[in-house]
Amino acid sequence: MPQYSITVNGEDVEVDVPADMPLLWVMRDELRITGPKYGCGVGVCRACTCLMDDEEVQTCVVKAADADGTEVTTIEGLADGDEPHPVQQAWMDQDVAQCGFCQPGQIMAAVALINDKGDEVTDADIDGIENVCRCGTYGRIRAAIKQAAQA
Repeated sequence: MPQYSITVNGEDVEVDVPADMPLLWVMRDELRITGPKYGCGVGVCRACTCLMDDEEVQTCVVKAADADGTEVTTIEGLADGDEPHPVQQAWMDQDVAQCGFCQPGQIMAAVALINDKGDEVTDADIDGIENVCRCGTYGRIRAAIKQAAQA
């Protein structure tokens, strides 16, 4: 099998996996990183959202070969030691999570949006986030993103 080098949450790792193995399974099965979740497997629900080279990606549809040489950030890589990332803090302050399954992907999508728009995030920008939350906490998600954008 081919070997791929990826920087995940600041750590350089090498994985020996099939070229077409989804990055989600590389992280969950090979690296034991469980923040990104499997939901649909086709990039629609976005429970697996992470950042790859600072861009939002759905890791269930990114192949291991395409991740070679990239830098991937998962929910586990956001906090600065014991200090949560501003988006994580906003999620707690706004009491967003219910079941929590979609929250890693939701948070990573919010981080990508704020990285792109800064404190200029609009309701239309937030509406453009297509992550699915079956609990329906969209109002609290919106409030948390706005709070984090101002942080």
